[in-house]
Amino acid sequence: MSRRILLAAVLCLAAYGARADEQPIELKADLVGAHEVPSVDSSGKGKLQAALNKGTKELRYTVTYQDLSGPATAAHFHGPAEQGKNAGIALPINGALQSPIKGVATLDDKQMGDLLANRWYVNIHTAKNPNGEIRGQVTQGY
Repeated sequence: MSRRILLAAVLCLAAYGARADEQPIELKADLVGAHEVPSVDSSGKGKLQAALNKGTKELRYTVTYQDLSGPATAAHFHGPAEQGKNAGIALPINGALQSPIKGVATLDDKQMGDLLANRWYVNIHTAKNPNGEIRGQVTQGY
């Protein structure tokens, strides 16, 4: 009888367990002015914490920041670009830009590939620094 219970439990867990491609991949970035290209002298700093579900291609993110030269006027994910290089906007961040900024986006295959290859960065723009005041390269892990 106990073998049947154990087998039933294992089968239930297998049936309800998430597929490997649906396990979220944790992503992070540390945003500072020195990472902007060219670098920016700023007291501002920030962090990105995100999770990507490869099965659904859904990216959930939170960006927190402080001590910018003024209110955030825009924020974006840019790519593809290695650290120290600039690129166009890969994913705009829409909505309220007060910290914390929270969002969800569905990526296409190319965006997901570039993101997982560490070829995206996130930056926050201000009136004083319209090209970006703080920036961080997105990498895997928290």
